[in-house]
Formats: sequence, structure tokens, C-alpha cells
Amino acid sequence: MTLSDSAPQGTDSIRESYLAMTRRKRMYSGIMLLIFVVLFISGFQIAQDRNAGGFIDGLPQLPDFPASVLSEAIEKAANLPGHIVDVLPALLETVNIAAVSTLTGTLAGMMLALLATRGLAPWPRLTGVFRRLSDILRAVPEIVVALVLIFVLGGGPVPAAIAIALHTAGAMGKLFSEVNENVDQKPLEGLASVGATWGQRMWLGVIPQVAPNYFSYALLRFEINIRASAILGFVGAGGIGYELKNAMTFGQGKLDEAAGIFIVLFATIVFFDQISSLIRNRLTYGG
Repeated sequence: MTLSDSAPQGTDSIRESYLAMTRRKRMYSGIMLLIFVVLFISGFQIAQDRNAGGFIDGLPQLPDFPASVLSEAIEKAANLPGHIVDVLPALLETVNIAAVSTLTGTLAGMMLALLATRGLAPWPRLTGVFRRLSDILRAVPEIVVALVLIFVLGGGPVPAAIAIALHTAGAMGKLFSEVNENVDQKPLEGLASVGATWGQRMWLGVIPQVAPNYFSYALLRFEINIRASAILGFVGAGGIGYELKNAMTFGQGKLDEAAGIFIVLFATIVFFDQISSLIRNRLTYGG
């Protein structure tokens, strides 16, 4: 067999392998799509049964509440500025919950990431333990932790801040550990050669390399935590979500207050989203 004969055979082998891999990917995608459709249909069926057969019949009434809020807001448009001013203290509480939980959760996530990254961890055998701890912290929803803490500590912003901080620590621990895996080891080797401790190597050799990515992820998490703190207000954790729950509970006659809260909440989320996006772009691309 000549070299020219073996080349087409090698090309055919690569082509067959590629086609086989493509078929497998299509098969897996089809299976996943089928599972999703089955779960989607079964979920609708469960919702229908739990609502005594009224779930499907109630779907056409879904726009009724937004329409009621909009009509009452238009009817009492003169009251909206006053409602917006009234909820500003609750909004400040929501932002404070998000800020405190983001700061504490990010610091905890940073430590988890350093302890869970191979090549950086002071106890290499325990990296798996810290990785699983990070998984557990981000696997439990904030609302579940908040409900438990509200039962133990009572309502207010403290349970919400703790719940969001724990979830943030788990999420940041995962993201930061992936960033840590790409650090240059040469500065660490240089620091180790002059007798630097583990903490000094991390602070002087790792943190300067990963700080922009850390800060970018922390800003993104701050946006998420603002929304999370507003949602936790519905279960008695304070903030603007609690005020929104009260306004929606009273229904007709208070829906203009709910509209004012919706406006404030939407404007706040958009504002912080734009600010953090601007800062992240400057950190990533400069300028």
C-alpha cells in the first residue's frame, strides 16, 4: 500500500468518526427534548389536578390582574409620585440587604474558591470537601433558607441577608475557583522561594491576577441579589417586596400603590444593571 492509498483511508476514518459523533449528539439532543416535553406535559397535568381541573380554564384570566393594576394606576396617576416617595425607605432596605449579602457572600466565596482550587489549596486532600460545600450552598434556594431563618429569628432583613449571602458564597465559590485555575504559577513560586506564607502567596500572587474577574462577577451577583431580596420580601423578610405583597393582598383600591412599587423596582433594577454593566465592560475591555 502506497502513501497515497493510506491517505484517503485515514480521511474516510476521520469522516466516519465525525458522522458517528454527530449522530450521537443528535440522538442525545432528541432524548433530552423528549424528556423535556414529557415533563412539561406532566407538569401541566399536575397543576390541572391540584387546581381541581381549573388550571387550564383559568389561563385566559391570566392578564386580568395586570390589566386591573394598569387601569387603576391610570385612574389614580396623580397619586403615583406620592406612592413612589413612600416606598423609597423600603427600597433602600432592599438595596442594603443586597449589598451586605453580596459583600459577605463574595468574601466567603473567595475563601472557598482558594481552598477548593487544585494547586492553590493549603490542604489538597480537602479540595473536594470545599467544592461539595460550595455545591450545597448554591443548591439550596434562598427562599428555603430564608423561611427557616424567619421561623427561628423572626421576620426582617437579617434572615434575608443571611440567606442570600449563603447562596452567594456557593455561587461565587464555583465561579472564582474556575478563575483561579487559570492563574500564572510563577509569582507564587517566586513568593514561596523567599519564604512567603500561604496567605501572603494568595494575597500578593493570586488576588492581583484575578481581581478584575472577581469584581466583575461580584457586580453581576449584586444585580441578582437585588431581585432576590425583593422576592424574599414576599415571605416576610422586609424591603420593597414586603410592601408589594401588602399592596397586592388588599387588591382593589391599593393596586395603584402596587403599580408605584413596580415602577420603582423596575427602575432600580435597570439602573443598577446599567451601572454594573458599564463597570464590567471597563474592567474587561478597558477604556
